[in-house]
Amino acid sequence: MVNIRKDALVTDETYHVFNKSIAGFKIFNSESDFFRMRETFCYYQQENRECKFSKYSALLRDNPKARIDLSGEPMLVKILAYCIMPTHIHLILKQLKESGVSIFMSNIQNSYARYFNTKYNRKGPLWEGRFKNVLIQTDEQLLHLTRYVHLNPVSAYLVNNPQEWPMSSYGEYIDIVAKNERMCDYEDIMSMDSVSYRNFVEDRISYQRELERIKDLLFE
Repeated sequence: MVNIRKDALVTDETYHVFNKSIAGFKIFNSESDFFRMRETFCYYQQENRECKFSKYSALLRDNPKARIDLSGEPMLVKILAYCIMPTHIHLILKQLKESGVSIFMSNIQNSYARYFNTKYNRKGPLWEGRFKNVLIQTDEQLLHLTRYVHLNPVSAYLVNNPQEWPMSSYGEYIDIVAKNERMCDYEDIMSMDSVSYRNFVEDRISYQRELERIKDLLFE
């Protein structure tokens, strides 16, 4: 069941969507955990899914580069960018169907919670609560937001360069991921080539780290 939000999300609008684990609990502990969530993103984009996720997961174990062919399928959302962090997730989503974002987020959160609790012999809720969302109103805001999302692991000092963090869409944006392995559909929003985008992102590493440090100091 999908909860009805007080302010309904609007079809054909784009949102920054994010949620974190309850009490800052680390919910991505291994490569397989990250991989599971990323493929959950891909699977639950579809409005109707003939292949069960368990069957899809088995296919992926045999062929890690396999993907569902989404061409021509009714979609709930379009994924423009993402980043999976140890305790939280960031997504930039365009809603394609009424309640698409809410249905998609409910599905991925419930699916991952079942997987995690089973794998780690745990009970209880995994996520802090409802996901948060911010409407993106301009192309410039969207472009800067992709940079913020892709720099999250650098700001957290998990890596020194966003390219070193495989669980984000940054590799897709800078053309180091093959086109047939990509999940995101961002061609309509990109106003620069991959080299220029890399410079656009990586030139701000020090600045974003400083902003993150100041934010932490303010709330200590």
